[in-house]
Amino acid sequence: MFGNLFEEEEDFSFITSNPKEGNWPKSKMKRTQPPPVRGPTKLSGIKNQGGTCYLNSLLQTLLFTPEFREALFSLGTDELGSLADADKKGAKVRVIPLQLQRLFAYLLLVDQQTASTEDLTDSFGWNSRQERSQHDVQELNRILFSALEASLAGTSGHDLINKLYHGTVVNKIVCKECGNVSERQEDFLDLTVAVKDVSSLEEALWNMYVEEECFDADNLYRCAACNCLVRAVKSAKLRKLPPFLTFSLLRFNFDFVKCERYKEIGSYSFPMKMDLRPFCEQVDVDETEYEYELFSVIIHKGGCYGGHYHVYIKDVDRLGTWYSLDEELMTDSSVKDKKESTNQPVTDGPLTKLIALMPQGGSENILVDQLGQKLLNAEGVSWNKKYRKQHGPIRKFLQNHPDIFTVSTDGNNVRLKPTAETKLDVQNMKSKNLQQNSKETLGSLNNACDVHWFDFNDSTVQPIKEKEIEKQFEGKESAYMLFYRKASLQRPFEAQENPRYKIPPHLLEDTEAINAEILKKRAEFDTETNNIDLHLHVGSNYKFENGALHPLSSRQESILDVTVDRRKTLGDLRQMVFQLLEFWKGDMALTVARTLPAGLHLYQTLSGEEQSLYSLGIVDRTDLFVWNGKEVCGTEILTGIDCEPVLLNILQVAKKGDCAEQSKSQETQQVFPCNAVLSSIQEMLATSLGVKKEQLSICTGSDFEESENWYEFSDKDMQKTIKELRLKNGACILVSACNGSSKNVPNNPRRIPTQSDCSWLRIQNFLTGTYSNSDVKRVKIQVALDMPMFDIKSKAIQEMQLQHELVHNTCLRQVDENDRLHPPVGEDVSMREAKIKSGSTLGLCSGKAPTATQLFLYFAVSYDIHVGPEMEIVIEETVSVKECLTVMLKTAGLEGTDWHLIKMDWCCEDGDPLRDEDATLKELNICTGDVIFITEGRLPPKLLQGFLKIQIWKYQPFIDCLHQDYFQDSRNHITSQMTALNITPAGDATVMAKEDSLLYFAGIVEISGEATLAELKTQVMTLPSLQNLCVPSVEFLRIWVLEDKLPVRILRCHSKQLSTFKLGNNVEVGIQALQKEEDLSLNDLLLRIQMRIPGEREYYPAEEFVWDISKECTALALRQKIAAYYKVPVESIEIAKYLPEKFEWMPITSWNILDDDSKDFSTVRDDAAKEKLLQDLRGKQKSQGTTDIKDEDPASNAKTVAKKRKPEVALCINVDVFR
Repeated sequence: MFGNLFEEEEDFSFITSNPKEGNWPKSKMKRTQPPPVRGPTKLSGIKNQGGTCYLNSLLQTLLFTPEFREALFSLGTDELGSLADADKKGAKVRVIPLQLQRLFAYLLLVDQQTASTEDLTDSFGWNSRQERSQHDVQELNRILFSALEASLAGTSGHDLINKLYHGTVVNKIVCKECGNVSERQEDFLDLTVAVKDVSSLEEALWNMYVEEECFDADNLYRCAACNCLVRAVKSAKLRKLPPFLTFSLLRFNFDFVKCERYKEIGSYSFPMKMDLRPFCEQVDVDETEYEYELFSVIIHKGGCYGGHYHVYIKDVDRLGTWYSLDEELMTDSSVKDKKESTNQPVTDGPLTKLIALMPQGGSENILVDQLGQKLLNAEGVSWNKKYRKQHGPIRKFLQNHPDIFTVSTDGNNVRLKPTAETKLDVQNMKSKNLQQNSKETLGSLNNACDVHWFDFNDSTVQPIKEKEIEKQFEGKESAYMLFYRKASLQRPFEAQENPRYKIPPHLLEDTEAINAEILKKRAEFDTETNNIDLHLHVGSNYKFENGALHPLSSRQESILDVTVDRRKTLGDLRQMVFQLLEFWKGDMALTVARTLPAGLHLYQTLSGEEQSLYSLGIVDRTDLFVWNGKEVCGTEILTGIDCEPVLLNILQVAKKGDCAEQSKSQETQQVFPCNAVLSSIQEMLATSLGVKKEQLSICTGSDFEESENWYEFSDKDMQKTIKELRLKNGACILVSACNGSSKNVPNNPRRIPTQSDCSWLRIQNFLTGTYSNSDVKRVKIQVALDMPMFDIKSKAIQEMQLQHELVHNTCLRQVDENDRLHPPVGEDVSMREAKIKSGSTLGLCSGKAPTATQLFLYFAVSYDIHVGPEMEIVIEETVSVKECLTVMLKTAGLEGTDWHLIKMDWCCEDGDPLRDEDATLKELNICTGDVIFITEGRLPPKLLQGFLKIQIWKYQPFIDCLHQDYFQDSRNHITSQMTALNITPAGDATVMAKEDSLLYFAGIVEISGEATLAELKTQVMTLPSLQNLCVPSVEFLRIWVLEDKLPVRILRCHSKQLSTFKLGNNVEVGIQALQKEEDLSLNDLLLRIQMRIPGEREYYPAEEFVWDISKECTALALRQKIAAYYKVPVESIEIAKYLPEKFEWMPITSWNILDDDSKDFSTVRDDAAKEKLLQDLRGKQKSQGTTDIKDEDPASNAKTVAKKRKPEVALCINVDVFR
């Protein structure tokens, strides 16, 4: 409405006269926003604490299990205790059921969008790490039920879980010879059913409880009655069915071929209603006892190592408000013909509400902002908060319904089409007819339309249709737990749509108090949010001069600060102002004003008594001018943005002679309306200077602070306004008057100094000794931007009353906020050229400032353990590095030649050494202010570009490497690249201990990156420390790349260049002498194998085995190769992979990797190591939380090549003993 009037204020720091500041209020402290109200479903979600979506899904299921909820509420404080006594010593308070009661009451009755489970998880004994860790909801279901049973022991609710969820399964074996029946009964709280190779829940139950297993042929059964092996039949049946039946689907399985977990995402259907008679023992029970209805589906989205849980729940008691997502627009369901057949009242949709708020008849336009304000007044909440997230901005929503609304081209006005009223009346008639139905009729209608299902996704609750459940049969987002209830369970009529049903009185009082507190906070927040501060400028306290309004007295006395609700109308505000200004007579106009550098300017006069301040665009801290709308103190006032005053700096240049250098300048500030034409300004200035218009030249600079040139306005520009020329407040205009017809504009591109060039600096005295006798330690001096630094220094010495001789023996240095002195500033440059800002602090220090050819450097002496104090030096940039080192050593008082220089890098760390001692500082790009370290030790020889520096270690592996106690960090003993085995390759590394006895430093080799591997081996053999190494040729050497002194891979192919290995500089390699020649290719896999000693739990020494995997890479091929190596039949051997971090063996069969307990590969040393590992773990658990753990678990330090996942943490709930 007011253009950019309320945009951010410009910087007006250039104004020469600063008015006294008024009593502007400080920024408002924002109040914490109260919890939002419940959504359209009127159901509350649960806040996710980081990884508790599985807990939230189960809690919502239990909440909407009415029988469980009411049984829990039936337990009073006389049995459970009180939470107020939970911290009292010796008090037996059953915290878990009490917190569960309170959470359920909050979810049912507290008017907030989400509830928190922090108190409940605290009662579980969980810490923040457990709250952020995700667990299996099936596991939680069992553990939570167990915790509740333990918590309710000794109360009337001790059998709560058993009554609702306990069932029994009977397993029978019938002898076909004598007919003897052997029975075994099992209890269950939930049934686990298979998903793999099964298409539906019914098929899984059929396989479990209908199919029979026969014992015959080689698989006979020993009958207790016959006392011999006989043929028999085994079967299972459901004997006792609980009121609520829970099915846990085995979605997660283990692939023994790939040796990894995976999730079954195939189609797995389940019925909405199910008859369990075929799966039960045939007993004389009513058929309805076998009928179950689905009421909850917990869904898992993701993979086997993580994901997200949410739950679909059927609202049995109709506690929520169900609506179709299509009808939420009402929208299109009430207005469009295809949705007119809906049976649901949809009068709560945004479209209906907007139509009702619009002026009827279609002839009157309304501002879109005003429509939004009407919605705010009617609903108590704005469009953005309630509808924007789903429907977008209100303008876009109106434009998306062209059959209902007509929106103007600029999007500011809207009117209602006449046809929309008829459609609205039809919809309202349908809504009224539906509201006349009885509660029973509405209930049956809801049952028929299946409106009871909701999706509880942590904080979000949305209605869904029953057909949405079918989408959870398969895929990465699929059903994981199913909850059924007996169809015979009937709910009382009093419980329908009654969330208060059977909630204990103390919880009702608690929730009522919380709701009252929330309502109070919302009211306070609403008031604070809608209250705005206005600044009223009373016209009688102002005068108009120099193009703007100025107060007659102080600013504080001219302004009235008022606070008003932005939802109030303009008429309400006007009435308030009349009451404040009792002396006011006649008409009153309220005009939006704004303080500019020129003064106060008026813009838009407010109109529309019934419009709210919000719709008029009035925001916090708006300035309003109160006047009669015509004149102020007899002066007519022009309003609007077109006549906005602009404050310009007028620089007048008057010439004394023929030379431009003899010109004098005078700067003034004048105000002009932005619609003033430049030629009229020229005429006015010419009149004031007493010259002709044609003799007056007007120029401007491109940027006054930086420009060195002035540009004269063209004849075309002279006919433009200030606004068209984009001259802003503070712009500088150069006005030059000349004698005769010649103009006096400087042709030489130089800057003419003005008052705006004036600046100031703080000068601080850092001199010591006899030169610091002055009592003045700091002065503030006025300077010009073009003033030389030498003159500034002289002026500072004079102001400080110091000896004038100091001018030639001192320098100025900038001081930062930490009082650290920067390098000296050159004295032959100006303040502008030195880039020193106005208001900076400079230190007057001893010593001459460096010249243009000198460098000011910081340097320090760096030893092995510390860096010495920082020193300073001024040196010519043409000196060499060697000469600079000599000067620095002399300054630091050091002797010797075993020193070199290192330049500090941009990270304030040691950078590259200055290797070229003959190069000058200028050639090495050393600049003033750089930091140089004098480092002890000779500079190593220069490494040419393209050369590698390689550290050589002599590597000697142990022979028996499997069972040394210090091999807890060793590599896998069998590694492979085989996809079928899914063993992550460890390069070629097998065993390497971090012991000095295994590695011996041999020396350093510098070699070109273009050299081959064979040439590297040849050069390595020339090292003095390896002269005693008997190696016939390079084929008898193996080179390992070391990481953390452990071998990780072998360098292969003698003809390959070293650059292809991507070794990098200062790489470490290990040299291993071999007993035979070796030239490994990329397809050769090096393994360490050991043969077991017959009859003993011990192995022969390890041997190296090279396996060519280019032809076949399977477990069977590996087994055949090893059998051929040891010259034994294939069927007589078994192979296994050793896991050193666990001291375990993983058997490898011909088709998969399978943990088979019947094949024991372990040794006595493995058993001892496992026992020691277990003892360390127990000791760690005992010390946890009381003392620091000094010795970590050995297995946790094992070096494994495969990237480890986060370890799974066991889920537990801590419960006190109440038995």
